[in-house]
Amino acid sequence: MSDHSGGDESVPPGFESPLESIRWRLSRIADVITGSTIDMEPYDARRHGTLTSFSGKEGYDEVERYWVNTPFAFVTIVHNPDTNDYRYLVVEPELTDFEEELLEQVFTDSRESLIFRAEYDPEDAEAVITEHLLELLNQYGVDVEVNTVYRLFYYLYRTFEGYDKLDPLMRDPHIEDISCDGYDLPLYVYHDAYTDIQTNRSFGEGELDDFVIKLAQGSGQHISIGDPVTDATLPDGSRGELALGREVTPRGSAFTIRKYAEEPFTPAALVDFETFSLDQMAYLWLAIESNKSLIFAGGTASGKTTSMNAVSMFVPPNAKVVTIEDTRELTLYHDNWLSSVTRESLGEGEDISMYDLLRSSLRHRPEFIIVGEVRGEEAMTLFQAMNTGHTTFSTMHADSVQTVINRLENEPINVPRAMIQSLDVLSVQTLTYVGDERVRRTRTIAEIEGIDQRTGDLDYSMAFEYDPETDSFDQFDSIVLEEIREDRGWTRSELLREFRNRKHVLQYLLEHDVRDYRRFTALVNDYYADKEAVIDRITDQMESSVAEPKEAGQPQDSEPIG
Repeated sequence: MSDHSGGDESVPPGFESPLESIRWRLSRIADVITGSTIDMEPYDARRHGTLTSFSGKEGYDEVERYWVNTPFAFVTIVHNPDTNDYRYLVVEPELTDFEEELLEQVFTDSRESLIFRAEYDPEDAEAVITEHLLELLNQYGVDVEVNTVYRLFYYLYRTFEGYDKLDPLMRDPHIEDISCDGYDLPLYVYHDAYTDIQTNRSFGEGELDDFVIKLAQGSGQHISIGDPVTDATLPDGSRGELALGREVTPRGSAFTIRKYAEEPFTPAALVDFETFSLDQMAYLWLAIESNKSLIFAGGTASGKTTSMNAVSMFVPPNAKVVTIEDTRELTLYHDNWLSSVTRESLGEGEDISMYDLLRSSLRHRPEFIIVGEVRGEEAMTLFQAMNTGHTTFSTMHADSVQTVINRLENEPINVPRAMIQSLDVLSVQTLTYVGDERVRRTRTIAEIEGIDQRTGDLDYSMAFEYDPETDSFDQFDSIVLEEIREDRGWTRSELLREFRNRKHVLQYLLEHDVRDYRRFTALVNDYYADKEAVIDRITDQMESSVAEPKEAGQPQDSEPIG
């Protein structure tokens, strides 16, 4: 049985991690309790027993389990060997009949008082909710055990500060998407290890309608039977597509949530996942450093935005960067960065579209313009910016180089062919299979060469192509690298040395498992400031680690996420 928990939490039987982490997590709750007649001591699994339990699912074998909200909720992945069916099961505290009645009364008495409580501070929500809960229990005159208080706290907090029944799924870092297709239907999630998998979560009719309305309102959006569809940016930055009632979704209210990752993947992580090869990433580094414009294309969930965000970490540290998005997804560790997001008017003022933001961005004199996705009139402005010397990155829904070109040239985008030739690099990604494993791979990296004077067609060549038979990447001669060599005044050997240096840095970051985007960007910026010093330091450290192998029992480098 594997364990995603990282071994740092106190656990019920079947988990392994230190008790101190639970005491630390819950110490804030205990610290704010004063004057209570209920003995609210720090939670201790060994003294108080566990808050959750799982006795298995008939016909299924447990594959793994891991915490999503210690010590309240964990996930277990189970598998039916006869049907080869996996299930994603959320395990939360079970309430007795008395505790359920008590919780309902607490909910009734809390809805008004918590919302309007003068001292309520979202930054200290755990303490406020716990103090409020104990006040109510004292008013009721009930005598309950410590475990009961913690179980009540969990559901109270989940409702007022979390995502209610969806909360454990939203906390799970292994989930990318959550999908609800209607009333009383099981929710599905996209899990980074098990792809699409059915859960044990579902919503009844009234419950689901209320939840969809709550999601919309919490995102500042309007949804009603008369206006039953909206997209929303949830408070944590996740993207939600919501539908209310049966007007447009006959099986009832529905939603799909694309979760927002607060910590973006670094280029080294994408090499680790084999979405890109080391050579491809060094190529993109040189291209971005040399102000080449890129488009990342691919189908849904192919990783376009993730890749664009990752390679943006190669932008030189002092360059002015403007990002333009429908929904906030991009995260940069860059001092000179202006982030902008579109806005719907909601009856006041006018809509602010990507086209509006792109036109406005040009007045900020950016060197790099990053647009979440081009699909309309904003593409013309983007290519005009390319033609006037701005470096631009963007994404498109398309599964091949020719499809990208066709979409750009035709309705509703209509970019003239003469302007498309200002694009330098086009990376096409795909969601595919290697054996039984679903993976993301870069299908091709193409270079736009210009217009063929004989045929009038747009010419392009392949710098890299993916070979699905060997799950590897083939590399070809690069016009972009040759342009960079000429622009920099490098010899052929100098170009190769610069290419190797960047591979060397990426290899170091990969081997040392540098996944924090701040640390990654900091080292890239150090490289721009004094590349020779960075190469010398990295070389010395890598040689030292080879010369001094780890002794038996010494911890090894952490394994890749997912």
